[in-house]
Amino acid sequence: MRIAISGTHRAGKSTLIEELSELLPSYVTVDEPYHQLEEEGYEFASPPSVEDFEEQLARSIADLDDDSRDMLFDRCPVDFLGYLLAHEDHDAFDLEAWLPRIRGALRKLDLLVLVGIERRDRISLSASENEALRLAVDEKLKELLLDDPYDFGVEVLEVEGSPRARAKQVLEHLRGEAR
Repeated sequence: MRIAISGTHRAGKSTLIEELSELLPSYVTVDEPYHQLEEEGYEFASPPSVEDFEEQLARSIADLDDDSRDMLFDRCPVDFLGYLLAHEDHDAFDLEAWLPRIRGALRKLDLLVLVGIERRDRISLSASENEALRLAVDEKLKELLLDDPYDFGVEVLEVEGSPRARAKQVLEHLRGEAR
C-alpha cells in the first residue's frame, strides 16, 4: 500500500507517521517535501511564498513517482494545494496548470489519511505560529479531500483521537481492505 498522511501544520501528521512506522516496519517513510528541500539547501521565505509552496508541490509530485510499494508519505500534493489556495497571494497560483499533474500523482496512492484539527485541539501552538492560516488550510484540505471538487478520486480516511487511536484506525482500515 502507498499511504499519504495529509493535514495542516501542527495537526499530528508526523506523530502519526512515527506510530505507523512502528506498527508497519516494512514500510518506507518519505519525509515531507519541506524537509527534503531544506536539506538540499533550498531557502524558504518567511512566511513561505507561493513559489515556495509550488516548489514543495513539485517535490511531492516527484516523490510519488517512486513506484515502490509499502510507503508512507508525510504529506501529498493536496497539502500544498491547500496552502496555495489559502495563501494571501493565491491569485498568483495557476490551479488549472497544476491540476492534471496533481490528479496523476494522486492516482499513485492507495490511501490518503486526513489528520484534521479536532474540536479540542490536541496541539499547542507557540505565539509565533499563524493560527489563522492553520485553520484556513485545515478547512481547505477537508473541502478538497472530503468534497473532492476537483475529482481527485483518491480514497480518503479521516482519523481522529490520540496518536495511537489514529494509527489503530488506519490499521483497521487496511485490514478491511485486505478482506
